[in-house]
Amino acid sequence: MKGKLFLPIAVLGTVFFFSSCVSNKKFASLQSDYANLNQRYQTSQVDLASSQQRVKSLEEQLEQERANNASLKKALAALQGSLDKSITQGGVNISKLVDEINSSNKYIQHLVNEKNKSDSLLMVLTNNLTRSLSRDELKDVDIKVLKGVVYISLSDNMLYKSGSYEISEKAGETLSKIAKIIMDYKDYEVLVEGNTDNVPINRPNIRNNWDLSSLRASSVVQALQNTYGVDPKRLTVGGRGEYNPVADNNTDEGRTRNRRTEIIITPKLDQFMELIDKAPETKQEPVPAAQPQQQQPQPEQQQPQQQQQQ
Repeated sequence: MKGKLFLPIAVLGTVFFFSSCVSNKKFASLQSDYANLNQRYQTSQVDLASSQQRVKSLEEQLEQERANNASLKKALAALQGSLDKSITQGGVNISKLVDEINSSNKYIQHLVNEKNKSDSLLMVLTNNLTRSLSRDELKDVDIKVLKGVVYISLSDNMLYKSGSYEISEKAGETLSKIAKIIMDYKDYEVLVEGNTDNVPINRPNIRNNWDLSSLRASSVVQALQNTYGVDPKRLTVGGRGEYNPVADNNTDEGRTRNRRTEIIITPKLDQFMELIDKAPETKQEPVPAAQPQQQQPQPEQQQPQQQQQQ
């Protein structure tokens, strides 16, 4: 009987012993898991606090930017109000300004068209003159167009004898061809300018190079008038002496080039003034105190030169 009771008790003890061992291992494992979870929780709490701090900082920055934006809007509204007030006070009429600009643009286009027309006529004049002269004549005649003006430069060797202002027979045929072109273009004025080198003149009836250059130009003008029939109202005489050189007076070649008479063909000044008179009128608006008035450009002064109107 005792032997039968001992066996079950032994079995129960063994079962209890193994059950106790399994529970302790599981408990230790659970404790380890808890510790890991607790560490992760603490780390998450720190991260959360940091994130909340960043969110708070961003919210503060956002609030500051909103305040700045509101301030800028207020300043913009003030500037717009100031601009509207300035426009109203200045009495500026946008539609009127547009009309004036359009009128000015039409006037400018008219001037451009007139200039192009004049340039075209001058080129035709130059081409006709060049074709009318022979090769030998073109050796002593230089023709060019500069800034809407035709310059016909005649060498003194061809026009006069040395130190004289009387026109030679050799120059007659050339002057007749030039006179014909001048008469074909009646809307242009003619200025004849005499030029010398810097060698002083030594003649009893001629005081200096001023006299010589003026007398030579006068001889050409009188030939154009008396011999070839050019209207004297279109002619002007000018003497520039030695003070308008085109080459170096220190060489024979340079002095030869400087001894010349130029026939200068230009549009009539009264036609130009008529174009100026046609400029659109603009009413001057009062200028606000904060805006300084612009000074009008002064006309350039021309260099004085000895001229006699024929």
